[in-house]
Amino acid sequence: MGIRAVLGVGTAALLLAIAGGAAWWELVAAPTYADAADAETRLPIPPVPPRIAQGDQYESCLAMLPADPEGAQALAETWQTAGGGTAAEHCLALARIELGDPEDGATLLEKIGTDSKSPAAARATILGQATQAWLMTGDANRALASATLALSLSSDDADLLIDRSVAAGALARWQDAVDDLTHALDEDPRRPDAMVLRGSAWRHLGQLDLADDDIARALAMDPENAEGLLERGIIRERRNDRLGARTDWEHAIALAPDSPAADLAQQNLALLEAGPDHY
Repeated sequence: MGIRAVLGVGTAALLLAIAGGAAWWELVAAPTYADAADAETRLPIPPVPPRIAQGDQYESCLAMLPADPEGAQALAETWQTAGGGTAAEHCLALARIELGDPEDGATLLEKIGTDSKSPAAARATILGQATQAWLMTGDANRALASATLALSLSSDDADLLIDRSVAAGALARWQDAVDDLTHALDEDPRRPDAMVLRGSAWRHLGQLDLADDDIARALAMDPENAEGLLERGIIRERRNDRLGARTDWEHAIALAPDSPAADLAQQNLALLEAGPDHY
């Protein structure tokens, strides 16, 4: 388990493994087919985490996170006692998340983002990490608050907008999610992750034509997007295209067999096989 630069929940939920964009909502769209909202939130450590400070000890602590989070935590705690300040706190927060305590990590990250004297962009990124960590704990309200604070510091950051859309979706605030994702796509139009998330939000709002359009655009840019295929399969099933839904879900499984998208697609296929009385 880990945390990325900014991070995305969007993706993928918050809400699939967030490694480059979005996150997936942890909600069930309807009592029928499993949806991307069911995916577990995971936050992969970025190759270059955001920096809130400078210095060799800070770099050493961050470098330890992926392979030795216990060592990073010990180093950060010792350093913090010795007056390591914000840099030590940041490494400690990330180590706590890596070690399975996202609530403590989120609290520390939120404190850093709020109290630090670092530039606004750096603080916004740290608050984005807090957003993702709160989503890991299932506290969408705290996630939404952190994301909103982050965006007050960096209002046009596409990743932060996507993260807040994930928190909004987790609270079933689908129109708010659409608004943030539209803003994100205005800033960065080539984001299939954001398009898939917005397509899912449109579907939750009952706007299947708009949902279908977003998913088609996402898959035109990234034909092997397993989350997009999962979502298109759900839309096709809603339109009674069971063969099309099956094809998309089987394709998603083949493309990413060990992913949350594949797990959800497999659940949907099982329901499809069971017949209408089971969904």
